Amino acid sequence: MAALGTIRKRGVTLVIIIGLGLFAFIAEEMFRSCEATSNEQRLQVGEVLGKKVSVQDFQNLLEEYQEVIKMTQGRDNLTENELNQVKDQVWNTYVQNTIIESEAEKVGLTVTKEEMQSVLRAGTNPMLLQTPFVNQQTGRFDASQLTKFLDDYKKVESGQDAQMAEQYRTIYKYWQFIEKSLRQQLLAMKYQNLLAGCLLSNPVSAKMAYEGQTEESDILLASMAYSSVNDNDVKVSDADITAKYEEQKEMFKQTVESRDIKYVDFKVLPSAADRKALQATMADAEKKLKEGANPADVVRKAQSQVAYLGLPVTRNAFPRDIATKIDSMAVGETTSAFETKLDNTLNVVKLISKTQMPDSIEFRQIQIAGASLEAARKTADSVYNALQAGAPFDSIAKKYNQQGTSQWLTSAMYEKSQTVDADSKLYLETLNTLGVNEIKNIEFTQGNVIVQVVSRKAMVDKYVAAVVKHTIDFSKDTYSAAYNKFSQFVSANQTIDAMEKNAAKFGYTVRERKDLFNSEHNVAGIASTDEAMKWIFDAKEGGVSPLYECGANDHLLVVAMTKVHPVGYRSMEDVKDIVKAEVVRDKKYDVLKGKFAGANNIASAKSKGARIDTVRQITFSAPVFVQATGASEPALSGAVAATKKGTFCPQVVKGNAGAYMFQVVDKKQRQGSKYDEAMMETQLRQQALQAASRFMDELYMKAEVVDNRYMFF
Repeated sequence: MAALGTIRKRGVTLVIIIGLGLFAFIAEEMFRSCEATSNEQRLQVGEVLGKKVSVQDFQNLLEEYQEVIKMTQGRDNLTENELNQVKDQVWNTYVQNTIIESEAEKVGLTVTKEEMQSVLRAGTNPMLLQTPFVNQQTGRFDASQLTKFLDDYKKVESGQDAQMAEQYRTIYKYWQFIEKSLRQQLLAMKYQNLLAGCLLSNPVSAKMAYEGQTEESDILLASMAYSSVNDNDVKVSDADITAKYEEQKEMFKQTVESRDIKYVDFKVLPSAADRKALQATMADAEKKLKEGANPADVVRKAQSQVAYLGLPVTRNAFPRDIATKIDSMAVGETTSAFETKLDNTLNVVKLISKTQMPDSIEFRQIQIAGASLEAARKTADSVYNALQAGAPFDSIAKKYNQQGTSQWLTSAMYEKSQTVDADSKLYLETLNTLGVNEIKNIEFTQGNVIVQVVSRKAMVDKYVAAVVKHTIDFSKDTYSAAYNKFSQFVSANQTIDAMEKNAAKFGYTVRERKDLFNSEHNVAGIASTDEAMKWIFDAKEGGVSPLYECGANDHLLVVAMTKVHPVGYRSMEDVKDIVKAEVVRDKKYDVLKGKFAGANNIASAKSKGARIDTVRQITFSAPVFVQATGASEPALSGAVAATKKGTFCPQVVKGNAGAYMFQVVDKKQRQGSKYDEAMMETQLRQQALQAASRFMDELYMKAEVVDNRYMFF
């Protein structure tokens, strides 16, 4: 009871303590909830129709597509630009498929198993022709080959051969990608066909379209160009601009946020000292090559970008500038150092030899091994003697568990290698120099190989050349000095005004980029600016970024965020120049309309200052080009079509570049034209389908797509 009394005495204090404790608990939970939501958002690449796309999901789609590229193109690596294209393609495909699937679900469209089987049986879909399951005789997809592969895949997956299983797994994943893409393609086609079925034409519209295409008018045209009115004679008020802005506001609607920036980009270049040091290296290489030093040593010590193989190779093995140079060189000649602007290099070349050799060699071989190297040599001698005595090559090959079948060696298979060991060099030299049917017993460090050349084709010039090619790079000292100077500029100028005021003092130029979107992959075309992009789309107006090292580690960049253009209507200030130009055009039209006042024929129009020209073969379906004003004028084509032969136009036509009046001199059907109702209806339907093909743009607008890839990729 005493304890209870103590509690009661401290009741108010206790309530306060408990209340604070509860508040802390609630606040902690709120913080955790907000943090969890924030973390979730940070892991989202984007959103389509309210469906969130995680980083991992998008990464999986990217990897899937890259595996397809590796398999179909035999490439392991993509350039930065190629990878960016892949990212865009994967994203756009995902967005389109998500939208189509949503729309198809609303109307009950699906791709059935039977429809898929029908496409597989037909075997003509272009996507199927990119698979390994094409019948080489018919050139069509063979569903039976696919069925056999899928059966074999199950067996191999449960087998012991890991290498074989991996090969089958790669093809299986590729087929899964094709199957998924095919299903998506079929669903999109069904949706488009459903939409196309809603678009019809009729005989009345067909007849009108025909007349619009084939009825030609000749006119006398009276033109007054807007440029004839001095801008200073046109008074434009803020009220005029506001009214025009409201009239054209829908033109300025923005569905994706963009940002304006100002930036300083400095590219680090080699200094005079850097160039001088490289020239000394090249001069030393030139001297040693002329003196007959070992070419391999000279090339290696000079750190040349072109390896020295010591083998005769075609001109295709060399960079283009080197190939052009050796064509005109004499054997034994060494060039002085020369610069190639295209790849920013200094080069020295010595042509060691030039000879005619086959580009393609057909040969066969027998590999000889033994319990010891001596035993292998002895066996090889016996085999060689037997072949020289006329023994069948394939029979002896089978005796040593080999087929002895012929194979082809081409120059392209080895001439761009970076290194060639002594045994490989001996092997290649032997094959290149043997005559047809000649046999050679080649001794290697681990055994012997007996080769016979069966055929030699495509005799070409081959060269042995020592090439010292070196990029004219900046040194660490040069980069360090440039970095320190740029860093000083950035730290001393932390506002946009300061940047613009002081950039020239440091030797820099402030550039501007308007309407940068987060779907772009770099800033101002500079590679590796991912971090700068993240900063831009997280920064507030007036902010100045830290220093970024980017490009190919040769650019220094600082960015200032000048303007945010959110989703919605662009402000009148943003588009004021565009709107003002429209107002000026309207005002000039009013001026010219006043000049035309009272004109009721071509003569009176001319007397009021108009230029008169004859314009022929005007049709309603095509805008007329007016030489007097240098513009295409659709409104004029429409007005002419609506005016009868012999009639002067009832009002002044407002064009893109001028004001016009005219008299129709003649109207006639185009010579040789003949009305075909069915053909015209088909043409109209195709035009409608073409217009309707932009349905994805409309669906995209409504899908509320959020693209945050810049934050991760």
